[in-house]
Amino acid sequence: MPAVSQFAADRVAVQRALDTFCARWLNHLSPRTAEAIRYALLGEGKRLRAILLLEASRACGGPADAFELAAAVEVVHAYSLVHDDLPCMDDDDVRRGRPTVHRAYGVEVATAAGLAMVPLAAQSAYHAARALGLSAPESGEVVRTLMQASGGGGMIGGQLLDLEAEGVHLTLDAMERVHRLKTGALIAASVMVGAQAARASEVRRRALAHYGAAIGLAFQIADDVLDVTATTDELGKTAGRDLALAKSTYPALLGVEGAIERATALVEQACGVLAAEGLLTPTLEQLARYIVERRN
Repeated sequence: MPAVSQFAADRVAVQRALDTFCARWLNHLSPRTAEAIRYALLGEGKRLRAILLLEASRACGGPADAFELAAAVEVVHAYSLVHDDLPCMDDDDVRRGRPTVHRAYGVEVATAAGLAMVPLAAQSAYHAARALGLSAPESGEVVRTLMQASGGGGMIGGQLLDLEAEGVHLTLDAMERVHRLKTGALIAASVMVGAQAARASEVRRRALAHYGAAIGLAFQIADDVLDVTATTDELGKTAGRDLALAKSTYPALLGVEGAIERATALVEQACGVLAAEGLLTPTLEQLARYIVERRN
């Protein structure tokens, strides 16, 4: 199947898996919190992290249909967006072309929904890994990878550093440290979980880890560029927020063209590492290039 067709088919399958997640895991929550989680999960989204997991698994000869495991990664990502948009964080009103969760349901419900999504993601990831035939220790490793990327040593730690850096001029090295955690950690973890689902060798895991880290950083650089070059309608979220929040960005430090060059170099590096190990599938390459070519 051509890469574009595969991408579209996977997106539909992941959306169905998210529907299944909601039906299976939200019943014990208060109706308002459950409704807010459904709102956060089931709206339009690229499902990039989920598709990266699927393609990494396939590249290593693993399950082609690890959709429920891929959905668990999307739950973590959606949680991060819910909390990132809160008034105490980036205070945004629009996400994926519609009101943010706290605008639709209130700050208290949005905060509770985001907190509930993290343990539910861990629980569903373990369940999905076991359903794929992974052992209890292997399934635990999957959950550990996902949670470590999401916690203080990953996404949350990066978010804190990002908040502390508002109004501060960062060097390129410092900025990349923030974004390898804030944005890159979950993207890299998505790729790694795919390798774990396939029981990939250590050599293959290292190559995929390098690929995931490189494209994760490239994704944030591209986001910074889009914040100053795209419209709110194109982005599905408020354009110009980085400037409004006085954040250090790649375009501010390197210029728009310099930032694009840096992101492109990271993608080339990522694809080269996979190619050397015979792991560069057409879809993994296309996903990497899409990261710097997208308009939202």
